[in-house]
Amino acid sequence: MRIGFITPEYPCDKVKQVAGLGTSLGVLAKALVREGHIVYVFVYGQDCDVFINEEGVNIYLIANVSFGFGKWFRYRKYIQKRVQNIIEKEQIAILEVPDWTGISAFMRFSIPVVMRFHGSDRYFCHLEGRKQKWKNKLFEHLGVRGASAYIAPTTFAGQLTKTLFKISDNKSIETIKHGLPVNDFKNLEPSIFESRTILYIGTIIRKKGVLELPEIFNLVKEQVPDAKLVLIGSDAPDISTGSSSTWELMKHSFEDNCIKDVQYLGKVPYNEVQTFIKTAHVCVFPTFAETFGMVTVEAMALQKPVVNSNIGWAQELMEDGKSGFLMDPEAHKLYADKVITLLQDEALCLSMGQAARRYVEEHFDMKKQATKNIEFYKKIIEK
Repeated sequence: MRIGFITPEYPCDKVKQVAGLGTSLGVLAKALVREGHIVYVFVYGQDCDVFINEEGVNIYLIANVSFGFGKWFRYRKYIQKRVQNIIEKEQIAILEVPDWTGISAFMRFSIPVVMRFHGSDRYFCHLEGRKQKWKNKLFEHLGVRGASAYIAPTTFAGQLTKTLFKISDNKSIETIKHGLPVNDFKNLEPSIFESRTILYIGTIIRKKGVLELPEIFNLVKEQVPDAKLVLIGSDAPDISTGSSSTWELMKHSFEDNCIKDVQYLGKVPYNEVQTFIKTAHVCVFPTFAETFGMVTVEAMALQKPVVNSNIGWAQELMEDGKSGFLMDPEAHKLYADKVITLLQDEALCLSMGQAARRYVEEHFDMKKQATKNIEFYKKIIEK
């Protein structure tokens, strides 16, 4: 099968940026190629037009063209024309687009379009209780309406998005979880780690629950005085306060005797993240707004005990009390108690880490998820 993807990011050296959307797409694209399919990735908003074939994936970088008036419309039509030409030339059978910012609004193609719910602006605004900008609301509405079918990484994300956009029952929404190349995530010595080290990986931003971490860590330190907290991820502005740095907001909430044991490393290269996870004693992800949470699955694959948010999507990533703990991030004392339990019981950490690894192998193996994607694509093409 010949499959196309439109995306704002992709894990390639020549691409300007990559985050969760691009990472999950990269894993899927390479898995599809390994299964014998031909994949075309169209990355818009780049510095120049470039074609790259990397690990068998055909990558087309589309330059960010200046149109002056009406760029919001004209650039979308420009992307459409570029992609449609390659669809016809290469006989691509199906095209996948993301929901974020409604990039596919105003686009029309000669083949079926599947939209994957990576997390629209409307979805996140709803979870965070923010008002959405009217332009984003319009574009995302048009983009969603133009898709033939939809893929959600969790049932929670699919059902909430369906409600928010009033998607018809006549259109298919398939839950296909993001996959992980499990053989690339191995921890051969799970009993070796830095004792009492708590690790958070993700953007330093309010919606990820990072502003809860100081209060949680302060409580942990009361029971585990030698506990350490390591934070990895890009700092972001805070919408609620107007602060240019969420990290600066966080720092003021740590008690004086706790901040000295907090280390913020900023963003680190993706190929170094595994080392930090393996080194950690416990991983924490107290997020409020997510569709999936790939770093949670990566930590589980590396046999780390995880204390995760208990909101919707997270309940589909692990079994509470078996392969991890699910807890309300705002229940600081209860959340801290789970972290303390793990820090004080290494045997529990090892058994929970083993259970987490088994859960990942059963539910998130990329080879299995790639097959599910192909089966869904075929179903949509044959309609």
